[in-house]
Amino acid sequence: MPASLIRRTALINRITNETKIQVSLSLDGGPLDLLPDGAEFSPDKVKPNDPIPEQTATHHASQITDSQQIWIWTGIGFLDHMLHAWAKHAGWSLRIRCRGDLAIDDHHTSEDTFIALGHAFTNALGPRTGLQRFGHCYAPLDEALSRAVLDISSRPFFVGNLPFSKGASIGQLKAEMIHHCLNSWATEARVTLHVDNIKGTNDHHKAESAFKALAGACAMACRRVEGREGEVGSTKGVL
Repeated sequence: MPASLIRRTALINRITNETKIQVSLSLDGGPLDLLPDGAEFSPDKVKPNDPIPEQTATHHASQITDSQQIWIWTGIGFLDHMLHAWAKHAGWSLRIRCRGDLAIDDHHTSEDTFIALGHAFTNALGPRTGLQRFGHCYAPLDEALSRAVLDISSRPFFVGNLPFSKGASIGQLKAEMIHHCLNSWATEARVTLHVDNIKGTNDHHKAESAFKALAGACAMACRRVEGREGEVGSTKGVL
């Protein structure tokens, strides 16, 4: 990223009776401060997500490089894996820490994480000017192939064709929640999003190819276009 451009970042705290979530996002990668500690993440309050590791610890959804910092812990391993893939291939730096009501099921934790991430995306993006606006990507994973098409339109809409096995769970995540989560993210991010699994037989592969396609579409749509600084990419003159 050119030194003249300011990194687009946001820090979100979303606290409800069901979930406590922190999200730190940089759409342009680079370093992120550790998520701030507070009463909601004190050692005596982390159950049933216990143990939430220290943010400096390496685990299944952490990856620190010169260009990106990714550290994700929701208590749902497969959800962490999908968020990790999304951030990695979108070029984001992303930290997420969640304490949810997993004693009930995966619904509130997964849904609220995507709501918080959508909020962070909106805040980090800032004024919707000077952007590529549209993004699309095909992503394969072995036998699976998915396509994602994104419009930073400020018109929230989601269409998903994600034919997972009926009643399937992938790890601790119900597969049906993936559609719901993407819809929640698109609504809060104020984007139009289409995600289609075109082919595939393995539910893990179908889900991961969908998130990688989404990542590629995000990277394209969020790109700042040189020479269009301050311009609104719409015939209406507003997004």
